[in-house]
Amino acid sequence: MSLKRIAPYGAWASPITADLITGGSIGFTDIVLDGTDIYWGEQRPAEEGRTAIVKRAPDGVIVDVIPRDCSARSRVHEYGGGAFTARAGTVWFCNDADQRVWVVEAGGTPRPLTPEGLLRFADFAVDPARQRLICVCEDHACDGEPENRLAAIAWDGGAAPLHRGRDFYASPRVSPDARQLAWIAWDHPNMPWDGTELWLADIADDGSLVTARRIAGGADESIFQPEWSPDGVLHFVSDRTGWWNLYRWDANAAAPAAVHQAEAEFGQGHWQFGMSTYGFAGDGTIVAARVDEGVWRLGRLRAGTGDFEAFDLPFADYYCVRVGAGGAAFQATGDASPAALVLLDTATGRHEVLRHSADFAIDPGYVSAAEPVAFASADGETAHGFLYMPANPDFGGPHGELPPLIVKIHGGPTSQARPGLALKIQFWTSRGFAVLDVNYRGSTGFGTAYRRKLDGAWGVADVDDCVAGARRLAEQGRVDGARLIITGGSAGGYTTLAALAFHEVFRAGASHYGIGDLMALADDTHKFESRYLDRLVGPLPATEAVWRARSPINHVEGLNCPVIFFQGLEDKVVPPNQAEAMVAALRAKGIPVAYVPFEGEGHGFRRAENIKRALEGELYFYARVFGFAPADAIAAVEIDNL
Repeated sequence: MSLKRIAPYGAWASPITADLITGGSIGFTDIVLDGTDIYWGEQRPAEEGRTAIVKRAPDGVIVDVIPRDCSARSRVHEYGGGAFTARAGTVWFCNDADQRVWVVEAGGTPRPLTPEGLLRFADFAVDPARQRLICVCEDHACDGEPENRLAAIAWDGGAAPLHRGRDFYASPRVSPDARQLAWIAWDHPNMPWDGTELWLADIADDGSLVTARRIAGGADESIFQPEWSPDGVLHFVSDRTGWWNLYRWDANAAAPAAVHQAEAEFGQGHWQFGMSTYGFAGDGTIVAARVDEGVWRLGRLRAGTGDFEAFDLPFADYYCVRVGAGGAAFQATGDASPAALVLLDTATGRHEVLRHSADFAIDPGYVSAAEPVAFASADGETAHGFLYMPANPDFGGPHGELPPLIVKIHGGPTSQARPGLALKIQFWTSRGFAVLDVNYRGSTGFGTAYRRKLDGAWGVADVDDCVAGARRLAEQGRVDGARLIITGGSAGGYTTLAALAFHEVFRAGASHYGIGDLMALADDTHKFESRYLDRLVGPLPATEAVWRARSPINHVEGLNCPVIFFQGLEDKVVPPNQAEAMVAALRAKGIPVAYVPFEGEGHGFRRAENIKRALEGELYFYARVFGFAPADAIAAVEIDNL
């Protein structure tokens, strides 16, 4: 038995390298079932971040569907999702380069269906009776904000408006008999988790929509994932009771009927199109993912009773559940295994991994398992998170020392930190850092009331929760209170910068495409989020003073520790001027600061070389700030004022 080597926390050698993460792993996007064929999207950092469409036939053969020069990615709402669909072997997809809808028959060459121009498409539903697709269209040829609408795309080409007049549309779903269409719509200033409406219309012989009527939802009720059962009953998720529970609609009933009610949730923040948590098995049961106190489980809802029975599966988290004749396909991660695409036989409970996101195995000794934690925050509130302590079988820290802590902030902010193996977290823990992944107030997975605790309090409640979590772990003697770090991307980058500007708790920070100036964001951001802060901060112009008071750019005098910024130069959600203004202010003040911009990247980094640079650059920055030598050979980052 070998003895552990003693080395400073952060300086441990680890096999979980940036090259391993980027060169040997992929990400999964949408899953589409076409009979017994299964399609999914693969984000491939090694192929310049493109998204391939992959098909798995019942005989187990797996093939790429679109050529290397195509990438299935929608830019509707900038976050996209729902970028392709399939039926009888034909695949329709939105091509990233031109945002046109293309079609490819089995074994054929892709050809475009929609014209060149300023239209974007997403969230496709097949209407076979009329040989067309129904989808969401975003028209950027308009003056001012783009127009969102439902559109019909004929299989032989061309797109025509089908329904318009609302600020946003999502989830068009054609009934099994092709006689009705359901969809979700909402208007400014709501986001889809605030208040949406579920609409239903008859489809006339000429394909137009008639007798459109709202059947559920409203300004304060969030509807998620309408779905038709095989026998033609419309189901949907609603938070009308304070929890995203599952309902079915009956035209003769006074109100939708609950399929399952519990203080748990079947919905999630509708950031992307095509999100799915449930579907219908052949035996009449519903297979669904449900989150309880931040932890997701996959189970079945028994017909007639609505009882939720979890499957016995070796996974810690579940995404994108699709159910059909061939079983349930979904994405899952384990405590010690990275994301995989899984097929479940819903009758027997047996599962098969169709595709691993990583083509390598990780020694469990280097894996830190998620520890759910809850802790007291400001004003008597409770916040949640997942704690990962350092794990490396080869190394230990110096006697009497505690590990540094990285407080990790998820984006959104209406999103969720989730358990399951995340290699980008294990990158840190296997080098000697502890990581606290915080589900601050406003996160999903804990009910509507918890989600709405961030209303009017963004930049305060989320920051208080992150500070409280870090302090609590330091008080418990689990981490070094003198080496507390905070990092986050997008909205998590804002919380990071606000925590550094308004509290003297953290000793370093990293902002990945984060927000420094709320007022600049209001002027520059895209339509989908342009009124997001009306609820989180307050409506303009009445609360402009609050917006300015909560903007870190206006409080650089309180920011006294080193910060590194990573930024995509083509980011339309948080434009580069946000990071550049913060960097300039810190340089002028004499605070150690680094800026790493990436050409060709948008909101989030997709290319292998840039993902690697961001990971290693952040490690290099912390090494310089805290005075240790990383075991990895890392290209230097230029740090001003250090």
